[in-house]
Amino acid sequence: MPATRLAIRRVEKPWGRHHLWPGFADTLADSAPIGEIWFEAEHAREPALLVKYLFTSEKLSVQVHPNDAAAIAAGHPRGKDEAWVVLAAEPDATIALGVKSPVTREQLLAAARDGSIVDLLAWKPVAAGDVIYSPAGTIHAIGAGITLIEIQQNIDLTYRLYDYGRPRELHLAAGVAAACLTPFATPKPPRAVAPGRIILAEGGKFVLERWTAAQHMTLPAGETGWFVPITGAGTIDGKTWQGGECWMAEGEVTVTMADEADMLFAYPGATMLYPPPAP
Repeated sequence: MPATRLAIRRVEKPWGRHHLWPGFADTLADSAPIGEIWFEAEHAREPALLVKYLFTSEKLSVQVHPNDAAAIAAGHPRGKDEAWVVLAAEPDATIALGVKSPVTREQLLAAARDGSIVDLLAWKPVAAGDVIYSPAGTIHAIGAGITLIEIQQNIDLTYRLYDYGRPRELHLAAGVAAACLTPFATPKPPRAVAPGRIILAEGGKFVLERWTAAQHMTLPAGETGWFVPITGAGTIDGKTWQGGECWMAEGEVTVTMADEADMLFAYPGATMLYPPPAP
């Protein structure tokens, strides 16, 4: 499959915004707010990953996603690991990741029912440039005033534990069963592996890289990579790209840049493809 630009789907959310991000048209003040932009393939084969932009004006629900085993047992194709790359954040913006101290399932259920779960969570300040890999089972909540790119396993499967009184369904039994009951373990920090190539996250269900220079990558047969240009312009296998898009590609991937650029590249697996040779 040659490099293919993915279609955009705008998703309305009660916590979304009318003013989005450069490259995406704002919405009218009297229309429903847009919380997410999804990039979707137009062919029948279901991709392993999904790429989104998120725009928040309020806190998202306190939620959790099941791992592969739990999701498959419940009749779904996979669980949901996800990663966030923060593009912009208001000065007091926060994201909750895991509990502050270990809890029992009984304590978690009671706290979800009375709303005190918000106080059990470890809220962390975030700023532009932050990267967070959130494994399945991590109780989390994205705060207000944040614009980010989310890369996730391709499944629309969320268990809400608490939603600040919004009239949406909660999934207490499934969510409590799927949740990790101990504090969030900080993953390895990003590391540079070649000029203009940084590994942001690995060791989970997918690898996430950041590119700031032209790159060439060869994906294994049958595997797909997601190229997510944030800013700049250039070509991918001879086709013109620009910031705010998302592309899928298989086989050899050659990316050139016409000017300074900031790009993400993601692919399934736990370790990076073709690491540079040791010095």
